[in-house]
Amino acid sequence: MAKKKSIFVCQSCGYESPKWMGKCPECGQWNSMVEELDFSKQGSKENIRERGVYSKPKSLAEITYTGDTRYPTSNEEFDRVLGGGIVPGGMILLGGDPGIGKSTLLLQTTEALGNQGYKILYISGEESEQQLKMRAERMKVKSEKISFLSEINIPYLLTIILEERPDIVIIDSIQTMYSPDISSAPGSVSQIRENTGALMQLAKKDNIAMVLVGHVTKDGAIAGPRVLEHMVDTVLYFEGEKYHAYRILRGVKNRFGSTNEIGIFEMTENGLQSVANPSEMMLDSRPENTCGSVVVPCIEGSRPLLIELQGLVSPTGFGNPRRMATGMDYNRMVLLLAIMEKRLGIQMQSVDAYINVVGGIKVDEPALDLGVIAVLYSSLRDFQIPGDLMILGEVGLTGEVRNIQHIEKRLIEGKKLGFKRCIIPKGNQKGLKIAGMTILPVDSIRSALDILL
Repeated sequence: MAKKKSIFVCQSCGYESPKWMGKCPECGQWNSMVEELDFSKQGSKENIRERGVYSKPKSLAEITYTGDTRYPTSNEEFDRVLGGGIVPGGMILLGGDPGIGKSTLLLQTTEALGNQGYKILYISGEESEQQLKMRAERMKVKSEKISFLSEINIPYLLTIILEERPDIVIIDSIQTMYSPDISSAPGSVSQIRENTGALMQLAKKDNIAMVLVGHVTKDGAIAGPRVLEHMVDTVLYFEGEKYHAYRILRGVKNRFGSTNEIGIFEMTENGLQSVANPSEMMLDSRPENTCGSVVVPCIEGSRPLLIELQGLVSPTGFGNPRRMATGMDYNRMVLLLAIMEKRLGIQMQSVDAYINVVGGIKVDEPALDLGVIAVLYSSLRDFQIPGDLMILGEVGLTGEVRNIQHIEKRLIEGKKLGFKRCIIPKGNQKGLKIAGMTILPVDSIRSALDILL
């Protein structure tokens, strides 16, 4: 019998080496190399034929759809991010911080799918069957089409899935799954890679939709090898602040739909509820007659979203002024402060500056630039920005205000919520007509501040 060869695999990035090393040359992590069996050179042609890898190529005319093209979840926000529903044979990877609501969202989704007649198998490697029942009763999950299983052994799970033949399989979580053929512990790079590959082969061959829950690292990325995100069809991230009730489901990869969509949910006692009008939700508690507050219409995916942007400037008590940005890129804020100092002649080195995007969401688009400068200047000079005025525009290094996209969609959303005026880039004014809204075009940050004053 041939001796099985072993290799050393980095548990952080998946780098492979024939010998042990204290520091991974790929990612620079120390003491991350773990000895594992080398499966890459095992398997003869006969074994490949037994696995059914060989198949004849077909033309597009010979390939036909069988059954439904999507399974709608009856959750408008979830379906929006997925592109219309769960695709049969597709693999979805859902990641997020602990306690953010991943299992809650999936459990509610199973109830909706079960009521439509789809057969669902919910596999948990983190909870016992009794614990699953307690949580299901709290979430009022009663569908008879849902089966629960507490197991982590992958070969046994593959057998159960073939016997049960469910339409959808949910695995919570992929990091807890274990294959006895691999010597490393659950959650290691080899375990995650091989187990996901086995599940993917079953999903594609038998047209079974699978949803995998993934743990995240302290940096917010899904734990395990990066190849995990390449293997699946859809990657979703569940975002939100721990002490905020609102959650954002963001698609970063989707082979069957757009990757620019987001879904917004509210965490309640009865679980996650879809937010039909997120703009109204974001502006619900906006203060009146206050300096350093403005509304900026942003675009998240295909939908416009009005957010409240707050700024605070105060004299610094330290040698180095303090800067803090919540909900936007810190480096972008520092860049805008430098533009204010250079182009407006304001000494920002003697003041602390803070920016906050209200609602616990993160915005990463250049249309926020002009609003950031406006709220900081408002707080510095202690004047109020009118409550019926919106501000948007990208700011360049020379102080010019540059064009942005989807301007009409943003203004229409603002008009629905009662805004009557908007400062926009001058280049976006051509051909723009919004009844009932006054357009104030500007070409530089100085002209924008002149309008405010």
